[in-house]
Amino acid sequence: MKKESSAKDYLDRYGASQKWKIYAESIQGIRQVVVIPAYAEREMLFKTLASLADNRASLLNQTLVICVINNKENAPRWIRDNNAETIRILEACIQRRLFDLRRCLHESQMELELFQRIVSSGLRIAHIDASSSGLEIPQREGGVGTARKIGMDMAIRLLEGSGDGNLRFILSLDADTLVRPDYLEAVLSSFPKKASAAVISYEHQMPLSTVERQAICVYEIFLRYWVWGLQYAESPYAFHSIGSTIVTTTEAYIAVRGMNRREAGEDFYFLNKLAKVGSVFNRTGTIVYPSARISRRVPFGTGATIEKISATHYLNFGFYDPVVFQILKSWLELIRTSYHRDADQILHDAKRIHRGLEDFLILKKFSSVWAKIQKNAKDSVVFERQCHGWFDGFVTLKLINFLTRNYFPKISAHAAIKKMISLENTQFSLASNDSWVWDILTYLRRRSKKTNAP
Repeated sequence: MKKESSAKDYLDRYGASQKWKIYAESIQGIRQVVVIPAYAEREMLFKTLASLADNRASLLNQTLVICVINNKENAPRWIRDNNAETIRILEACIQRRLFDLRRCLHESQMELELFQRIVSSGLRIAHIDASSSGLEIPQREGGVGTARKIGMDMAIRLLEGSGDGNLRFILSLDADTLVRPDYLEAVLSSFPKKASAAVISYEHQMPLSTVERQAICVYEIFLRYWVWGLQYAESPYAFHSIGSTIVTTTEAYIAVRGMNRREAGEDFYFLNKLAKVGSVFNRTGTIVYPSARISRRVPFGTGATIEKISATHYLNFGFYDPVVFQILKSWLELIRTSYHRDADQILHDAKRIHRGLEDFLILKKFSSVWAKIQKNAKDSVVFERQCHGWFDGFVTLKLINFLTRNYFPKISAHAAIKKMISLENTQFSLASNDSWVWDILTYLRRRSKKTNAP
């Protein structure tokens, strides 16, 4: 009764509008939901669905895949047309109508075989129309974050009424991200009791263009390098923030008041909240494959960064100087051991670590923050939790950027990787020619599969 009440309370107070309805053949027996936002993804979405269809039939039977077809009120005509056609094909897939599929497709035999693969499988598909006239996402209400929220809130409505005491999961995917046949089995196995979320191992798809391939390799190294630096610093926020890799329990989703409505970076802020109500761990055992397309849909993220890197030489893309992670490590060690110390003492020690750290803490009004933490911390366990609740992933990013902007400018990727290897005393020989890019990407991919796995 309590779980149903909390779900209802969340949906009543923070849930997405109920004007968005679900179109599905059946919702009976659902134990987990995969949410896929799709914005003009007619060419990519069904490849993703076909890869999901290759998963084990017994798991597909318990899984509902909700595609949230979305655009804003002022979307260009071609976006609306693309979404309308996507909805027509989805409805034919949901009703297993191959005749209507042929009418919708009128394309190659290869594509028809792709849809036959979806229709003949046990894949249970649903869609939410957030695209047609009157159902669009409001102009000032974000973008992909809102689309994810619409789908995830619908998942809460479907999953939280079961009352059988078992965990229920919401899996976040993207319309251009492929999965393996072991995706559902690996994701849903043995979720740790204190975990609020998992991040699935990922590897970007490799573009055919040499320039774009080099760009995505460097960008993925950068993403993994960031997590590597946070792991070195022993930050509890050392996990990847990629929307197509997130899995969360319905309980944790409700506890953090759901997905935000941001147009970009929604995954980062969502995981940042989830890390405060439980651990976020790296789910190994399978891999998802995000696209590496150039895109201008959002101001930052994979697509925008790939375009930026491709426009110049890929080796000119700057990386954080590892010194900033050394400062972060020393700072986290300092606050973990400062339960009974006052703010002035801590600021004094912060200056000894680096004056930039002291500058940042003063800027963040550390003294008043510290007084509140000490007042509300009944013991060392609560104290540490509150410290990390304040100094979260977002504040961590602000510190790193503050130090980078004012004291330690970004350096070349090769130099940064070399310094990190030296810091950790890692047994890895970094080549001096361009082959180091693929070598270090392979190394970091292997490394992430061994880190923070249950």
